[in-house]
Amino acid sequence: MDKNLSILIKQVVDRKEELIDLVKDLISYKTPAPPARNTKDAQEFVAGFMKNLGFTIDTWDVYPNDPNVVGVLEGTDSENYKSLIINGHIDVAEVDEAEQWEVDPFTPVVKNNAIIGRGAADMKGGLAGAMFAFQLLHDAGVKLPGDIIFQSVIGEEVGEAGTWECCKRGYKADFAVVVDTSDLHIQGQGGVITGWITVKSEKTFHDATRRSMIHAGGGLSGASAIEKMMKVIEGLQELERHWAVTKSYPGFLPGTNTINPAVIEGGRHAAFIADECRLWITVHYYPDESHEQVATEIEEHILGIAKADLWLRDNLPTFEWGGTSMIEDRGEIFPSLEIDPNHAGVKLLASTHEHISKQHAIIDVSPTVTDGGWLGEAGIPTVIYGPGDLNNAHAVNEQVSIEQLLEYTKVILAFIYEWSFTKKSS
Repeated sequence: MDKNLSILIKQVVDRKEELIDLVKDLISYKTPAPPARNTKDAQEFVAGFMKNLGFTIDTWDVYPNDPNVVGVLEGTDSENYKSLIINGHIDVAEVDEAEQWEVDPFTPVVKNNAIIGRGAADMKGGLAGAMFAFQLLHDAGVKLPGDIIFQSVIGEEVGEAGTWECCKRGYKADFAVVVDTSDLHIQGQGGVITGWITVKSEKTFHDATRRSMIHAGGGLSGASAIEKMMKVIEGLQELERHWAVTKSYPGFLPGTNTINPAVIEGGRHAAFIADECRLWITVHYYPDESHEQVATEIEEHILGIAKADLWLRDNLPTFEWGGTSMIEDRGEIFPSLEIDPNHAGVKLLASTHEHISKQHAIIDVSPTVTDGGWLGEAGIPTVIYGPGDLNNAHAVNEQVSIEQLLEYTKVILAFIYEWSFTKKSS
């Protein structure tokens, strides 16, 4: 390892109080989503911090009071050396009034060698570690030859694709690291898509007509949309079991690809036969699948069932997939992310982790989802790598180990340095 880099890595520990203070500063900004629309002050802090390190700042509102921040540090020889995106989200999980925290969730404290506060693990610890790595590089006067793009995005907790907005704005790189909660594992992920299935009658009937629909000689061809939705739910369960038998992916327990009937809405009130029923589902799928693929499989299966039903075949279910926000339009997409362990970026991150931690790098899959899938969808080779564990993410008394935070910061510092000094030809 480069001698200058070794000196910088030592400074992570020597200046650890600065790192801890930075994590605490980020936590102190109240950015829970929901309710969201509250990240402006935090993002202004991030933008100011990165600007002081020489980054050119691009900021724009994805939603009112919820801006993305992208900092670009142009390399000294961008044409010949590899570029890097470091990505993380500034929003944190909501805090319910009934949660019994030992402290105010947004007044961080250090206790038992951990930082406690909402977002410590998910994922202001990861953001702070990366920001501090850039601070150390700047203070040492290091000039990186490859371009660096730092993204602090909004909306991840509620399916608002701040990262996708960065991709649409044109930000690309040779490799990307999403510094989200991974317990220092190098990870890909499965995907998630939500969808609405609607069963709707062309006609509306008074509840007194029900007998004519269901008894011999009634003569009225009608049905309750709620009861017909029961057939749809049974069909989803059948498909879910079929997927569990026929599909698998290394690192996932069998049957991780699920179809959850999460919310059902139907009927007007007790004086009507239900003329409409809507089912909100959440679908988890594997890294080697796309959300378009699984949506098509569900539609084909459910429409096959509907066409075999005497009423549904004339009143076929309709489907609406995804969405841009669980707040704005009650829908979301998290694309899957499949990583190549032989990619140069993955191999360098793994070897850097092993050199610094003296432990074997674990390359696996996250049991949850992050914004990494959006970067992968944009054609950017991407991994998830960050401090904190999922037992703490979204938890009461959320915390991150200071020891792990320091180790992560050393690794991400060394990786940024080494990757930026990697020639594109190699």
